[in-house]
Amino acid sequence: MVWLVGALLLLWFAQGPVVLLVAAALLCVPRVRWWVQDRTYLSRRAAAWLAGAAALVALVVVVVPDGWLPVPPAPGAWSGPGYVGRPASPHPVEVADLAPNPHRAAEDPADRPGPLGHQPEVETAWFGLQRCGRLELTSSDVVVALCASGSGRTLRIVDPGSLRPVATLDLPDVPDDTACDAEAVYLDATDRAVVATGDRRVLAVRTSTDGEPDLATDAEWDLKPYVPHGDCLVAVAPDWSGRIWWASHAGLVGTVDPASGQVGVVDLGEEVDRDVTTDEGGAYVVTDEALHRLAVGADGTPQPVWRSGYAGSSGSAPVLLDGRVVAITDEVDDRLGVVLLARADGREVCRQAVFEKGDGATDHDLAPLGSGVVVANNDGYSSPRSTLLGFTSQPGIARVDLVDGACVLAWTSDAVSPASGVVASRATGLLYAWTKRPSLTGVSKWYLTAIDADTGRNRWGVRTGTGLLAGSDGSRIMLDRDGAAWVGTLAGLVRVRDRSQGGAVTAR
Repeated sequence: MVWLVGALLLLWFAQGPVVLLVAAALLCVPRVRWWVQDRTYLSRRAAAWLAGAAALVALVVVVVPDGWLPVPPAPGAWSGPGYVGRPASPHPVEVADLAPNPHRAAEDPADRPGPLGHQPEVETAWFGLQRCGRLELTSSDVVVALCASGSGRTLRIVDPGSLRPVATLDLPDVPDDTACDAEAVYLDATDRAVVATGDRRVLAVRTSTDGEPDLATDAEWDLKPYVPHGDCLVAVAPDWSGRIWWASHAGLVGTVDPASGQVGVVDLGEEVDRDVTTDEGGAYVVTDEALHRLAVGADGTPQPVWRSGYAGSSGSAPVLLDGRVVAITDEVDDRLGVVLLARADGREVCRQAVFEKGDGATDHDLAPLGSGVVVANNDGYSSPRSTLLGFTSQPGIARVDLVDGACVLAWTSDAVSPASGVVASRATGLLYAWTKRPSLTGVSKWYLTAIDADTGRNRWGVRTGTGLLAGSDGSRIMLDRDGAAWVGTLAGLVRVRDRSQGGAVTAR
């Protein structure tokens, strides 16, 4: 009996749920069922061994520190190709010079290189059931991760060599009665993590002390006098003067002067769910009804500059493009579209519909490419359960460009990116997406897929994991300066890098 169970488990591990369906079908055959019944005997010794093995696995999960083990494979680990396509050659994307924000990290993350597909290596670190949805890179190439497990949030410093956390700071829990995910964070020019907490505060947390990784709060600003109970913070971003802009789910938008602590607030009266975007003159906030541009008045209070309403709903945060335009998404006649507006006055420059009617939606940032953007279709994804077994969301990744004052659909890909959108590497000319392939055998196979930014053609893809926990559930892909792509899955961290990079990356 033990060898029979072992063989069945091995096949299940290798090929996935289809093995159990075949086994169940075979048991419907009387002779097979009688043969199994004649040999179904489990001794006390065998039962003890099985119970001991299960207890050992449970002990490992509880006792072993986060990041010390790789993410365990799920059923179907040997099904399907591990790598598809061919390596790509870099072909940089030319963009106009955009003024850098002096109060953010020195470079635009889109200027970092990504993997080219040269025998890519997949490295993982198991964090239990904790998803690190936001990853940021310090000037010393250390990864700062904002992680979530249930309503709890932690800020972590991850060593890029071992993928293990070397410092952790627990953040206040997110109240159960709010609609926030509490994943608002950025790194300032001094590598401090500025993060919005579940108890309606903004913290500035240093990430090193005397050159060593450390997490300690340098400053905090309590917004509870301005944001009532039941509301929550959904966005934080710095402007060019150093003020910290913030937004609440209920539509309160404000600024904090880090030097004086002065807080200014304006009530838009419309719900906010996306990040705030800033430029030299102020901030852009997308609500469930309109895109707003705001500037700081003489008294330090945010003042509306213009408001541009749109149809349907926008699932993306505002993105700044060449030509002094800003891009968002909207929905007209049940079809998703990309809308470009003039930054000066909010007038609509052009609109381009993407994907099929009734089969398009997005919940993630647009990827900027100079005068164009790339949008991923998330329609059909509601939670990790919606991609169980071999099911996926609606396919589609599309690029829209501004050409001679008009929006042009450059290409549409049939890649399926259920929950994480895409990120662009202008240095390599590639887009990176966390994709899932439909499977008739019921195996959830996840890939990091590289897409040519010029043509929309899939260049290569590497399998990063199988099963429910290999999904990202909205985590953002991060590129580092060494050409690797990172993402936080439901079980921990995954890094993909070309083998030609060689050697371990160490913290500097």
